[in-house]
Amino acid sequence: MKSTATVIKRDYTGREVWRYKGEILIWNKKGVVLKARFNHSDLSFHGVCFREGDHFIEVYPATKWFNVYEVRDRDDNNLKAWYCNVTRPAIIKDGVIIYDDLALDLLVYSDGRYSVLDSDEFEELGLLEADKKKAIDAMQELKALFSDLSSFDIFLLLG
Repeated sequence: MKSTATVIKRDYTGREVWRYKGEILIWNKKGVVLKARFNHSDLSFHGVCFREGDHFIEVYPATKWFNVYEVRDRDDNNLKAWYCNVTRPAIIKDGVIIYDDLALDLLVYSDGRYSVLDSDEFEELGLLEADKKKAIDAMQELKALFSDLSSFDIFLLLG
């Protein structure tokens, strides 16, 4: 098995919009867990400061309509937030993870508060009704996952 994987983020039409590498922590039939670094200049986003070099633990469940990123500070490793993308199920093969972002996101703060992001953009995508329903169901599943942070462990997302 390779020690690194390439992540390819595509938009809902399948057009590539971002690419980067991460270190493989877990790779099995249930999905992938990677460790990556935020490779963008510092960005203040809904009250969370993402800094270049921040640690991301990224989980790509093989059959789920989402992925989850745990964001930790580059200097002291303190938890900043979890960032969740609603996506079609990831394509996972040969050291590559490809996912189609469906615009709808959930930002969960370290204190348990959360914000649903980009719902207006999601509504404008014009997805097939079946895909739209699966995406909305995925958002509900994400909210349920984060309803009790005392028992939440990102590594358990692969079962």
